[in-house]
Amino acid sequence: MKLRNFPSPIAPVIAIFFRLFLSFLFFYAAFEKIADPQEFAVTIYNYQILPNFALNLLAVTLPWLEVFLAVCLFLGIYVRGASFLSSLLFLTFATALSINLVRGLDISCGCFGKSSESINWFYLVRDFTLFLMSLFVFFFNRGWRHFFSPSSASK
Repeated sequence: MKLRNFPSPIAPVIAIFFRLFLSFLFFYAAFEKIADPQEFAVTIYNYQILPNFALNLLAVTLPWLEVFLAVCLFLGIYVRGASFLSSLLFLTFATALSINLVRGLDISCGCFGKSSESINWFYLVRDFTLFLMSLFVFFFNRGWRHFFSPSSASK
């Protein structure tokens, strides 16, 4: 068995599962933030990373970017771009969490709006896991057509 053929049979199935999971996660996270953009702006401010002029812009645009990513991942359109952007977002979130965990700040994560708790090392592991899931989708997603095409039956 060749190593390059190893992920071939199961990888597309896992990629679709990850894609749908990430889609639902982005939908949930976005709608919580869209419901109260002012509180989300305060959460971003508490991270003490961005300049003040960027806070409101990010608080308004980030949730809609998450909705866009959720739609793309769910419908299977622009999946490579959406999963790449998703991986960048999770890497950015992990970086922001790392900075503030090292600083020792006791702030809300802000990941899911009001239902978010204080940041901790588990959230960093979670964001890194979601980053890896996004990368997996980027590299191994073949879409639904892969399962129904005649050429995939022989693989």
